Amino acid sequence: MSSFKPGGIAYSAQNCAVMRTANPITIVSLSLVNFDYSNEDRKAFTPPPPNDQFQEEMVIRPLYSGDIYASFQFRTQWDTDFLHDGKKVSHYRLFPKSLGQVLSKFSVRELHISFTQGYWRTMQWGQPFIPSPPGAELWVWFHHTVTDVDGNWKELTNVLSGIFCASLNFIDSTNTVEPSASFKPLGLGNATDHRFLRYATLPREIVCTENLTPWKKLLPCGSKAGLAVLMKSEKLFHSSFHSQAVHIRPVCKDWQCTSTAWELRQTLNVVFDLYTSGQGKKEWSLFKMFSRTLTEACPLASSSKIYVDVTDNPGVNPLISTAVVLGDRRTYSVYDLTKKETFGQLRSLNLLLRWKGENDMLRPPLHAERYVSGFGLQKGEIHTCLYNSHPYRAYPVLLLDSLPWYLRLYVHTLTVTSKTRENKPSYIHYQPSKDRLRPHLLEMLVQLPPHSVTEVTVQFERALLKWTEYTPDPNHGFYIGSSVISALVPSIVAMDTNSTRDRPLFSSFFPTKEESSYFMRVYTEPLLVNLPTPDFSMPYNVICLTCTVVAVGYGSFYNLLTRTFQVDEPSAPLAKRLANIIRRLRGVPLL
Repeated sequence: MSSFKPGGIAYSAQNCAVMRTANPITIVSLSLVNFDYSNEDRKAFTPPPPNDQFQEEMVIRPLYSGDIYASFQFRTQWDTDFLHDGKKVSHYRLFPKSLGQVLSKFSVRELHISFTQGYWRTMQWGQPFIPSPPGAELWVWFHHTVTDVDGNWKELTNVLSGIFCASLNFIDSTNTVEPSASFKPLGLGNATDHRFLRYATLPREIVCTENLTPWKKLLPCGSKAGLAVLMKSEKLFHSSFHSQAVHIRPVCKDWQCTSTAWELRQTLNVVFDLYTSGQGKKEWSLFKMFSRTLTEACPLASSSKIYVDVTDNPGVNPLISTAVVLGDRRTYSVYDLTKKETFGQLRSLNLLLRWKGENDMLRPPLHAERYVSGFGLQKGEIHTCLYNSHPYRAYPVLLLDSLPWYLRLYVHTLTVTSKTRENKPSYIHYQPSKDRLRPHLLEMLVQLPPHSVTEVTVQFERALLKWTEYTPDPNHGFYIGSSVISALVPSIVAMDTNSTRDRPLFSSFFPTKEESSYFMRVYTEPLLVNLPTPDFSMPYNVICLTCTVVAVGYGSFYNLLTRTFQVDEPSAPLAKRLANIIRRLRGVPLL
């Protein structure tokens, strides 16, 4: 079909509007005007290049236990400044407007929020790309110009509670702390004043579809196209582990870091138990995991890739890439969804992988566990065990514990032992609690000897609560948030310290400054502590007993006051009655 270019603009016969009526007459409307635009006019009509971009990727990794680990990461970068004085951002393209307004309204420098169902089993699954504790976790760095940090924090939790349909409005001063060393900014900025930092957890928060739906709506394509199509609620929540998070931070716009940009990173991690849930085979596919296949990438995404860990199954696909992740060099098979040949003739992508042997798992250099010991409901002891599995390297770790006020710590009983010897912490920061106002905060820097177990113990006493402060199911117990362990652990291979755009998203979240080590954060299990609980059925028993006594006593007294009494004379004998009858007939007085 021929085409011509009047005035430098290409036209073809397809641009003509062809209309067919019911009559066999063809009406062709062809209206072409030869516009000869000058170069200045063309530049004026040329739209400016977008200053934001969107990337999406998914990593699939078979685990040593036979489970399948799938990690989604969506990255939106916008070259703007929400915190600039006098600058109001009103036009949003890829960045969610709801989050942008939150950053601008409350002067948020960094925001990290996660919702997790289940507990990550480090010894069976290895290390996650982005760790998170069970329940809900929120920590925020505010801008240094904020005067009322507590007021902004309270309003921010209420707004986020509405955005994510969660119970974040239950975050208050009783479960909020200001860590001094454990949580440093992950983005740009040398923020060392911890007065602008707030950290809180809700270990009992339940994650469900109501939290996933608004999370997916923050994506540029929603769940209509791209990798988000695989996020089917029935499959995601029918898993061994599920975690969704939102991370917002300022990053460098380019390599020279001449200006800053804002990065929104949405992550979703899920572990499927395909081997022991009835499948019976060591294989996986996208359809088995998500009940869906991929048909296209997100049209707004500049990059859309799937990485399949084939370190233990080489030769699966010729598109091989290597990356240093979590201190180990892994091999990945890469599928680029922006290329049409990836989907084939059926326009559908359903990855399938089978393996026969066991997968090798790099033993994590650091993991931890925590439990409560003791008997009775008056006193107890918290044990935190830190494991350093490196054969010859010792390294320091930061331990953070936030305990509620109703567990009254005996700080003088704090002991740290390694290999049956006392291990004195080099740094301790303790903030005592205030009843019904703030929790305990305990931070310490402990040196872990090589191939050792370091145990941190502290005794506590259970406080008595008011009867209105108990939960609806007090006999179930009270949840205590996870401990947070942060450390620079040794790396087996040299880490890449260059932050480039070509690196996969899952390998570039935590900044790396040293080639011999990398940053690692570990969360322990949440604790379930029983408190002295009154017999809440006693009021019912007292009410029943009181009502019974009152009814019996008052009823008898009322009966005595209202009843009329008459004298009941005893009846005369039969002979006397007969005599009285005869005397009555004879008119004689009765006996």
